[in-house]
Amino acid sequence: MEASDPALVARALSGEEDAFRVLTERHSLAVFHLAYRMTANEQDAEDVVQETFLRAFRNLKRYESRSLFSTWLYRIAANYSLDLLRSRKHFADHTAVQGEVDWLDAVACSGPSADQITYSHQIRESIEKAMEQLSDQERAAFVLRHYHQLSIEEICQTLGVGENAAKHSIFRAVRKLRRILEPITERV
Repeated sequence: MEASDPALVARALSGEEDAFRVLTERHSLAVFHLAYRMTANEQDAEDVVQETFLRAFRNLKRYESRSLFSTWLYRIAANYSLDLLRSRKHFADHTAVQGEVDWLDAVACSGPSADQITYSHQIRESIEKAMEQLSDQERAAFVLRHYHQLSIEEICQTLGVGENAAKHSIFRAVRKLRRILEPITERV
């Protein structure tokens, strides 16, 4: 039987190193996906994952089992991603890494044509550019809600905002994305 996250946290706090390794293995892919969708950069996402688990390990005694361990990790990752995005704005524009696996790549179809592949890459690029036009908070709330299916309450906990702020951030993100992506959806 696989140990629960709270049990693994308790074991890690008692000094069992393997317990935290299991938590890291269990949640690192989800943290990477969150970080990649927020930063749109594979290297930054890998940095966010490392920093998230480093911070989680250092602050494990602060984890309160009132919320899910994954929600606590998402909060650390989202905050670090936001810090990274803010610091990046001061130094340089970023370029998204192409060819990454995302939800668009996961669409099942048998033998796509070259035109379909090209069109899907154009759509992916358009979505990535549209996501870059969202504010950091809008992007974070949208990613948590629509890519990670977190509830509004979990988004509030993760981002440290109130319910209205979370709902408005998601609403504004959806409205902006619809407006920006409207030319593409008209072609479909």
